[in-house]
Amino acid sequence: MKDLLHLLRLYVPPYRGYLVLSILANILSALLNLLAFSLVMPILRILFQIEERAKELIPLSGFDLWSKSGWSDLGHALNNNFAYYVGQAVDQYGVSHTLVLLSLYLVLMTGLKVGATYLGFYCMIPIRTGIVRDIRIAIYNKILSLPLGFFSEERKGDVLARISGDVGEVENSIMSSLDLILKNPILITVYLGMMILVSWKLTLFVFILLPVAGFIMGRVGKALKRDSLEVQTQWGQVMSMIEETLGGLRVIKAFASEGYMGQRFAEAHNKFRRAVMGLFRRQQLAHPMSEFLGTATIAVVLWYGGVLILDGRSGIDASTFIYYLVIFYSLINPLKDLSKGIYAIRKGMGSMDRVDMILKANNPIADPSDPKPVKFEQQIELRNVSFRYAQEWVLQDVNLTIKKGQTVALVGQSGGGKSTLVDLIPRFYDVESGQILIDDVDIRDFALADLRGMMGNVNQDPILFNDTVFNNIAFGMDNADEAAVHRAADIAHASEFIDQMPEGYQSNIGDRGTKLSGGQRQRLSIARAVYKNPPILILDEATSALDTTSERLVQSALERLMHDRTTIVIAHRLSTIVHADLICVIHEGRIVEQGRHEELLARGGYYTQLYNLQLNTSVSHTEGRPR
Repeated sequence: MKDLLHLLRLYVPPYRGYLVLSILANILSALLNLLAFSLVMPILRILFQIEERAKELIPLSGFDLWSKSGWSDLGHALNNNFAYYVGQAVDQYGVSHTLVLLSLYLVLMTGLKVGATYLGFYCMIPIRTGIVRDIRIAIYNKILSLPLGFFSEERKGDVLARISGDVGEVENSIMSSLDLILKNPILITVYLGMMILVSWKLTLFVFILLPVAGFIMGRVGKALKRDSLEVQTQWGQVMSMIEETLGGLRVIKAFASEGYMGQRFAEAHNKFRRAVMGLFRRQQLAHPMSEFLGTATIAVVLWYGGVLILDGRSGIDASTFIYYLVIFYSLINPLKDLSKGIYAIRKGMGSMDRVDMILKANNPIADPSDPKPVKFEQQIELRNVSFRYAQEWVLQDVNLTIKKGQTVALVGQSGGGKSTLVDLIPRFYDVESGQILIDDVDIRDFALADLRGMMGNVNQDPILFNDTVFNNIAFGMDNADEAAVHRAADIAHASEFIDQMPEGYQSNIGDRGTKLSGGQRQRLSIARAVYKNPPILILDEATSALDTTSERLVQSALERLMHDRTTIVIAHRLSTIVHADLICVIHEGRIVEQGRHEELLARGGYYTQLYNLQLNTSVSHTEGRPR
C-alpha cells in the first residue's frame, strides 16, 4: 500500500475536489444503509410481537459521549424511540398501514443510498481517466527528454509495451479499484462503529477473527504483484519481437526465415501464456477464498453470539443480535471487495514498477541551473574528448578545431566513431572526459534548446513523420512561412516531386515517409534542414541513399546551403568532400590525419589508401558494365 499512496500523492492532487465529493458521498451512503437496516428490530419486535413495545420516549440529551457507556446509551435511546413511534403507528393506523409506511421508508432510504453510491462512482470517473492520461503524458514527455543512450539499452518494443500494456494494466487494476479502496474502508468503519455500539463484546471477538482471515488473503496478494511483473516483462518481450519483425520483414522474406521467426515468436508467446495462466489462477483464487473465510467468520460469530444470548451474558436481546448479524453480513461484502481491490492493486503495481523504470530513469543530459547565452562567432573546439558507450572506448583523446564558416569532413572506415563524434556536439550524448566548446564556452553550460537550435541535421536514414509534406519541412518551427517552405523545397530539389503529388504540400507521406522513394525522403529531409537555416549544419552521409541523378541535384543544393555556413560532413564517397576546408581521417576512435584533400593525398597515409580503394572500386565497376 505504500507504493499506492506514493502514486496517489503524485497524481491525485489535481482531482482533489472530486475525491472529497466521492468520500462524502460514500459516507452518506453508509449512513443511509444503516438507517435502512434500522427497520429490522422494530419489525421483529412490534409486528411479530417478539417482545413488548417501547412505552415511552427517552430524551436525547444529557449523554456523556466521552464516557465508556455514552454511545451505547445513545444507541439504546434511538432504538427505543424508533420502536416507540412504530408502536404508535401500529395503534393509530393498524399493522398493514404501518407496513406500508415502513416499506415507503425502506424505498426512500434505499433510493437515497443508491443515489449517494452513484455519486461516489460518478466522482471517481474523472479521477480514474485523468490519472491514466497524466501517466501516459508523463511517460511520453520522459521519453522525449531521455538521452539517446537510454534507448540503446532498452528495446523499442518493450518501451511500447510499457506505455500501452503496462499503463493499461495500471488503469484496469489500480484505477478501477480506487473506488473500492475509497468506498469500502468508509463502509467498514461505519459498520464496525455501529457494531461496537450494539455489542462491544461481539465486536471484540470479530477483531480477533478478521486479522486471521486478512493474513491468509494477504499472502495471496503479495504473490500477485510478483506474478504480474513477470507477465508484463514477458509481454514486453512479445511486443519487442513484433516490432523487430515489422522493421525487418524485408530481410526475413529475403532469407526465407518465416518458419524460424514464427517458431521464435511461438516460443516467446508460450512463455507469456504460462506466466498469464499462473497469474490468472492465483487471481481467481481470491474470490472463493474470501467468500469461504467470510462465511466461516459469520458462522463462528453466530455460534459465539448465540452462546452469549442463551447464557444471558451478551447484554442484547435476540432481535438486536439479528440486527447485529445483518450489519456484520453487510460488512463482509465491503471486506471482500476491499480484498479484491487490494489483489488488483498488487497486480497493477507490478506494471507500475515497469512504468517507473522509465519515469524514474536518470537523465544525465540536462540543462544547467544558470545557462549561458549561446554565441557562435569564432569556433567549435573538441579538446581531449573521449567517449564510450559501455566498456570499450569509441573515441579517445580527440582534438579538433572547426572555425566558423568552415566545411569539415569526417572520413574513415565504418565503426571508427564518426557518427558518435557528431552526436556529441548537440549533446545527444555527453563526453566521458574532455570538453566540447563553442567560443571557449563548454556546451554543457548552454540550455539544450538553445544549443540544438543552432544546428540542423540531415541523417543517413531520413527520419520523417506521418504528416503532411508541409509539416515535415517546417518540423519544429513555430508559425511556419509557406513561401519559405516552398523555397526550401526548391533548394533541395524536392518541389519537382511535391508538385506532382495529389494534394501537393498538404499530401500525407505515410508512416516514416513510406509513400515516398528513398531519394525523395532524403530530399525532404534536406529541405527541412534548409528551412531551419541553422548556423551549424551536420550532414551524416546525407547523399548515401540517393541515386546518381538525385545525388548530383542534392549535392549542388547542399553546396549552396553550405556556403558561408559551418558544416560538419560525414562522407562515405570521398569524391563529395574533395573541396572541404578540412578533412579528418578517423581510425579506431582517433583522428589520425587531418588537412585538405591535396595535402592528405601527398602524405600517402590512411586517406590515400581510402581514396585509392574507392577509385579502384569505381573503375572496376565502370569496366564491368556491359557495353
